Amino acid sequence: MRSPLLLVVLLAVAGCTETATPRPDGGSNGTSIVLADRDEPTTLNPLLGYGAQGVSKIYDGLVEHRQDGSLGPRLAADLPEPAADGLSWTVKLRGDVKFTDGSAFGAEDVVATYTAALRNPVKERFSTLKSVEQLDPSTVRFTLTQMHAAFPHLLVLGILPSEQANPDGQPVGTGPYKVTEWKKGDRLLLESNESYFDGAPKVKKVTVVFVTDDNQRARRMQDGEFDGTVLPPNTTEQFTGRSGLTVRYHRSADYRAVRLPAANPVTGNAAVRLALNFAANRQGMIDSLLDGKGTIGYTPVPDALAEEFDPSARFRFDKDEATRLLGAAGWAPGADGIRVREGVAARFTLMYPLGDDLRADLATAFAADARAVGVDVQLAGLSWEAIRPRMDQDALLYGEGSPFDPDLMLHGLRGQGSPAADAAIENGRELIDPAQRAVAYKLFQQAFVAAPSMVVLVFPEHAYVLRDSWNGYQPVVDANSYGALAWGPWWNLEKWEPK
Repeated sequence: MRSPLLLVVLLAVAGCTETATPRPDGGSNGTSIVLADRDEPTTLNPLLGYGAQGVSKIYDGLVEHRQDGSLGPRLAADLPEPAADGLSWTVKLRGDVKFTDGSAFGAEDVVATYTAALRNPVKERFSTLKSVEQLDPSTVRFTLTQMHAAFPHLLVLGILPSEQANPDGQPVGTGPYKVTEWKKGDRLLLESNESYFDGAPKVKKVTVVFVTDDNQRARRMQDGEFDGTVLPPNTTEQFTGRSGLTVRYHRSADYRAVRLPAANPVTGNAAVRLALNFAANRQGMIDSLLDGKGTIGYTPVPDALAEEFDPSARFRFDKDEATRLLGAAGWAPGADGIRVREGVAARFTLMYPLGDDLRADLATAFAADARAVGVDVQLAGLSWEAIRPRMDQDALLYGEGSPFDPDLMLHGLRGQGSPAADAAIENGRELIDPAQRAVAYKLFQQAFVAAPSMVVLVFPEHAYVLRDSWNGYQPVVDANSYGALAWGPWWNLEKWEPK
């Protein structure tokens, strides 16, 4: 089965030569780059969630995630040091950093940023942070309410100047690029920070054009308007072999799942949740929708987290078992084939964001699998503004995931599944020993498959088309946040050099 987008790309490619069309501006000898992204940021302020997974181009955190997923110091001089009781972390700071407004970076900026974080939307990520204090001009200490092994991973938060550490502050950071213009709904223009402490980027100008429609991005990439873009995995193979272009597929920790709200009498029913996990033909979705570019998902923990991943925590594709589970729980087939229990039809709405063709295709495939066992899933493609108020009652084709630490993606799932799953998540947060944490997260996965709170479907590979005009590309395992301004092939753009 091919999506409508693929047919559009096939027709477009049929009329193309094998040579990549040059950019209209000639490419500026490699010192500028034009990228197309599907999703425009709602904010450029880290206090409101921008750059939450550590790559932002405009800001630096105290630490950074490196190519192999490990932590390294960034604005910190060394990695954070824990106290013996695990209830505080001390960070020494670099002394050679300036913000793009020319002011010096110091401990007061760290204190101001994290103090403001506790009053703003990102505060949920910092639920264990009690306080942050300046010990001296180059040292800060974070005090926690409980042990939190993954806390250093949160210190990728972009640091703001103390005088602008508020939600209305301008996008002033210490990062390799600074904002010159943001035409909302159209594009973001960045230029290099020539005073960057790690060396000025060789790519001096970055233009990110926001194009929500996958069809349009594919066509405009073919027309030579962009130097790179992200596309659904089942379309980028059409660019393979074109001179001057490279297709890259990134392994990801970014799962796609059907989020099943507990408050809904159908999606909150334990038997329905379990049955739908047996009814979902995950391999069929990978084969038909991703052209094989992905990994089956059964739980939110990706195989990229090799120490914590439990390969035995899985569901087989078994429609008979799904039917048996529903029947045993009192969900009997009605006259129209839809199951009914105590007057409630096994029917619910599954939302997906408009413009995301992969989620739309996955939602369609899942609905067909559910219908085969007597559950009616009605699809609704909506804007995020329309989706958010309905998430407590309607299902959502959901995306999340991190290759850095299980706590970063699992702690927000507490209260949605079983007590055993919640206990394992909490233990994984509080244990310090990596081996003990791995055991806790494997227990979570076993608890999840026994009583799932959602239907994890796939970990799709992220697919990109890039113009071959630069050196410096380094492959990474992508997080849920990916594209021109986050994880993906341009995560280290500041290190790229024109060929």
